[in-house]
Amino acid sequence: MPRMHGKIAVVTGAGRGIGAAIARAFVAEGAEVLVTDINTAAAADMAAELGESASAMTLDVRDESQWQAVMDAVLQDYGRLDVLVNNAGITGFESGNARHDPEHAALEDWRAVHATNLDGVFLGCKHAIAAMRQNGAGAIINISSRSGLVGIPAAAAYASSKAAVRNHSKSVALYCAEQGLQIRCNSVHPAAILTPMWEPMLGTGEQRKQNMEAFVADCPMRRFGQPEEVAALVVLLASDEATYINGTELNIDGGMLAGSAASPARTNATG
Repeated sequence: MPRMHGKIAVVTGAGRGIGAAIARAFVAEGAEVLVTDINTAAAADMAAELGESASAMTLDVRDESQWQAVMDAVLQDYGRLDVLVNNAGITGFESGNARHDPEHAALEDWRAVHATNLDGVFLGCKHAIAAMRQNGAGAIINISSRSGLVGIPAAAAYASSKAAVRNHSKSVALYCAEQGLQIRCNSVHPAAILTPMWEPMLGTGEQRKQNMEAFVADCPMRRFGQPEEVAALVVLLASDEATYINGTELNIDGGMLAGSAASPARTNATG
């Protein structure tokens, strides 16, 4: 029997990248999946690709009313919610080259990253707990990042938001246990996963190959991870094979965090 046979799942940011890979893996393992994304067309296209086991809804994870609408639809259509994957996130660099270091980051940009990456996860957990409470069980998987475990000088908001996702996952796990609920919450910390967000930095032709090698130079496995590799880990956490895994974080980084981190690059302190 498929590992997620009969489970009802919601995946955010599932129109592309890691979210899309998770949605595909869930359907392949027997789940019914609600594909959500702020990009309505991307969500609809992914649901169409997945067939009868998937449907789509627009979801801006920053908007609590949209979360309420998603949960209402799930409970009305399926009667319960078994799995939520809070995957939607941004780096802050999507619309240009704004500075995100601790000295020069604009407060508006800082807040925008946290609104999606942290507030979105908070709202997802909040409404998932309420939806799962009626059955007393479920699995919440929050996609954090290696950046949530180490400092990232040029992406301080992203690192801060992902660190907060890690900690909030533990708070959710403990809260649900205190409530007598069998609702597990864990965080997943990918690094250097080859998704569309990398494309502007990789380029084309020979330069692309050089850039790819440079970006994974600090990875012991010397390669990018694939979204499907992250999805395989999420399937495990969502399945009944992981019923005693709770309140923890799992790294999927090709071994990057297994050794010592490199020292920060040196620059002219007055520059």
